[in-house]
Amino acid sequence: MKVSKWSERLFGTPLPDPVVIVSFLFPLLYLLAFLVIPVLVMLGTAFEYNGHISLYWFKSIFGSSYYFNLHPDGYLVKTVQYGGKEVYHFYGWDFGVVLNSIIVSISVMILTTILGTFFAFIMARYDFPGKNIMRILLFIPLLVTPFVNVVVVKKMFLPDGLINWIFYQHLHLFPKPIWIDGLVGVIIAQTITYYPIVYLNAYASFINIDPSLEEQAENLGSRGFHLFRTVTFPLALPGIMAGAILVGIFSLEDLAAPIVFQGSAIAKKLMSYQIYSSFVSGFAIGNPQMAALALIMLTIAIIMFLAVRWYVGLKQYAMLSKGGRWKPRVAKPKWWQALIIAFVAVPLLLITIFPQIGVVLLAFSKTWYGTWPSGFTLENMKAIITQPDIKRVILNSLLYSTVAIFIIILLSLTASYASSRFKKAKLAPILDSLATIPIAVPGIVIAMSYFFFFSTVPPFKGTILDPTNLLYFFPGAALILAYSIRRLPFAARSISAGLQQVHVSLEEAAMNLGAGRWKALTSILLPMISLNLLGGAMLSFVYCMSETSVGITLGSINSTWYPITAKMRELIMSAVGSANLAAALGVFLMLVQITAIVIANVITKQRYSFIGLT
Repeated sequence: MKVSKWSERLFGTPLPDPVVIVSFLFPLLYLLAFLVIPVLVMLGTAFEYNGHISLYWFKSIFGSSYYFNLHPDGYLVKTVQYGGKEVYHFYGWDFGVVLNSIIVSISVMILTTILGTFFAFIMARYDFPGKNIMRILLFIPLLVTPFVNVVVVKKMFLPDGLINWIFYQHLHLFPKPIWIDGLVGVIIAQTITYYPIVYLNAYASFINIDPSLEEQAENLGSRGFHLFRTVTFPLALPGIMAGAILVGIFSLEDLAAPIVFQGSAIAKKLMSYQIYSSFVSGFAIGNPQMAALALIMLTIAIIMFLAVRWYVGLKQYAMLSKGGRWKPRVAKPKWWQALIIAFVAVPLLLITIFPQIGVVLLAFSKTWYGTWPSGFTLENMKAIITQPDIKRVILNSLLYSTVAIFIIILLSLTASYASSRFKKAKLAPILDSLATIPIAVPGIVIAMSYFFFFSTVPPFKGTILDPTNLLYFFPGAALILAYSIRRLPFAARSISAGLQQVHVSLEEAAMNLGAGRWKALTSILLPMISLNLLGGAMLSFVYCMSETSVGITLGSINSTWYPITAKMRELIMSAVGSANLAAALGVFLMLVQITAIVIANVITKQRYSFIGLT
């Protein structure tokens, strides 16, 4: 057969191969249709004014003190009256919607980096009694319980909450009770939720440092903090920064904390909440200003994502060991280090895992006034099985997530195979970037882009995908598409790791013996990466089940088809709702996640973090 130059350039094969062509085109066309084009439609909406291309909507944002306020109102902390007594009220300054979002994101990045690196260094470098228990406890904050864990955090930092009960009433460490609210409350809630992401990345970085590099520095006289500052920390910094930037993106798009703290007016002045409120109020219909705000959020998130990719690529250090695979440097802590672990690390850890413990307590209690829940009951857990509306949302989420996982498996398998096996193809870097970039696209941005895309593009307008067609709109279809895009990077990364461990010569040997590429793929490659495929699929499934941003926007338009997170939001915020029932759904989600952890670690014989980064 004649060599085809276009096939070699585009797909990396001298002869047109249907399997390879489909492996490139299927994920490319899918991502273009349901990620790139919807964002471009939203882009067109944001840049249109009176039928002409214009910056009007962006000027209306950048020129408004509501969005950019260089003369901030509010305060960081002041003494106020609460229940007849003076308390320190932590609130926050109001710099406007956009600047507030950036400040909250940066603050959360800094705090999570400090907390995550602190725990990671202790776990990676010291051997002490109870270390295995501490290792397990550090995974508890990874259990996603949308909204309810933030409700618990809010209760913890009330004047009559757990923190004041411990540090003011019993330890007398505070001169007055503290009350954390507003933007400070959002920052604290997000820090407690997201710091394990930095911990996982930092821990992986610390244990992968070649000990000979630190030993050489010690031989030259470097010790203690100087050694950590000049050698250990710089070597671990790329991994730490990767986790920190991802936290910044998650903070930027987070809706749970602003919604729970919305009793404070300043907590509403965040980009994610503004876009969300436009959905629930119906203001999003044909509103180009919200499209412009969503694009500003997307731009910030992508800049952060590209910055960390550039930084990590720039800061790679070669760590070679002549003795083969090394063992991490682990030592017994000195007396003062043991005191830090016992009286700083352990209390901090217990505080950060209490939100998940509080979710369980709330699910099995009748009320929660003051410091602790009261009145044990099983009614809340029974309700998620017996109440038709609760049972329906669970079945809805299981259906949406299962269908999305089948799509994710096909997308991630084809995209990973094409981009890793045919790297010389012109389409390979494009496909690899498109399969990775969804992790940097906030869910609320996808929801907004889908709203404009499906309600304005003729093939979809008036169909079950059109959110403005309230009579026939089926949220499940839009949610499945959004899930398959948003959670694709987790499965794709896992499968790519498996493909890197299988040498291409095994497929070539099969093909030299007469097997076609499809036969070599299904009989040789797939069985060898099946564990990676399963691990990635399970990770994606868990995140589909707990998807918040899209679920409470597009998913909340029709109550019959609510996903779990939409129902949890309704139960938390509705006047006739029940935080206890929302907590019961949170416990259900925790059980799903724990099951996934067990399967991913026992059956696949590998460690999969819940963020998919280590």
